[in-house]
Amino acid sequence: MTLPNKTLSVAILSGKGGVGKTNIALNLSYCLFKAGHPLLLMDCDIGLANLDVLLGIAPEKTIQDLVDEDTPLQEIITPLARGGFDLLPAASGVPELLELDDDAREHLFERLRPLFSRYNFAFMDLGAGISPTVLSFATMSHVRVVVVTPEPTSLTDSYALIKVLATQHGLREFHVVVNMAESHAEEREAFHRLNATCERFLGFSVTFLGGISLDKQVADAVRKQSPLMKLAPKSNAARDMMAVAVKLAKLREARLPELAHEQALRPLNSLHGPAPTPPTEAADAATPQNE
Repeated sequence: MTLPNKTLSVAILSGKGGVGKTNIALNLSYCLFKAGHPLLLMDCDIGLANLDVLLGIAPEKTIQDLVDEDTPLQEIITPLARGGFDLLPAASGVPELLELDDDAREHLFERLRPLFSRYNFAFMDLGAGISPTVLSFATMSHVRVVVVTPEPTSLTDSYALIKVLATQHGLREFHVVVNMAESHAEEREAFHRLNATCERFLGFSVTFLGGISLDKQVADAVRKQSPLMKLAPKSNAARDMMAVAVKLAKLREARLPELAHEQALRPLNSLHGPAPTPPTEAADAATPQNE
């Protein structure tokens, strides 16, 4: 008898690099684990791993072994803490992993699916941009969290990412975290610009999940290769991370009845659309909207 699924898969993604996506994925994972949720943190920035660096660890095996050698999953999983906080590490400096073909991606997904039953959450830290592997993981997850900063380039590229997922893969639910804002007003303005552009050109709204304050202790934690939530749990950014984690826990609780009838990673249907093109209207996301 197959047990009902209880795992909420969460894709953490961004339109461009340098917005703090991986750091947010790590610290939200730590928050949820400390709140009693077994969690698998997956480094899905395939070929350009960063989570191991943030944690100061050097895994012996990575997702490359899963793809190339069919290594058993239990030999690849790296425990981060007792009680169900585990890492599936990625390989770094392996360019061929960035260009997995459809068959290789499907093989990878099939290998991963049996792993999820022991966790409440599966967090996928995806690479920046709109590569086929990013689009596949984002499409298969239950929840998509798009990390942006107030910078115009971040907002423009994030809108382009959302547009591709919406127009080519039929997705209309996105949660937005605004990182590195200097004030609540700035984070709300950044979200408003992105949301207004989605409403105008795509016909749907995105959801504000929260903002993470610009905080020098984040950089300190990166240099010390430790999660911010562990190193400075009372910092402003840590407080903000906790607030976002609480919202994700409530989201999972609300979705448990429907999760029971789904797989932790939704099967790929059709991911074969036209090649992504830069949307001409993307610049609107970086332009203040008239009230």
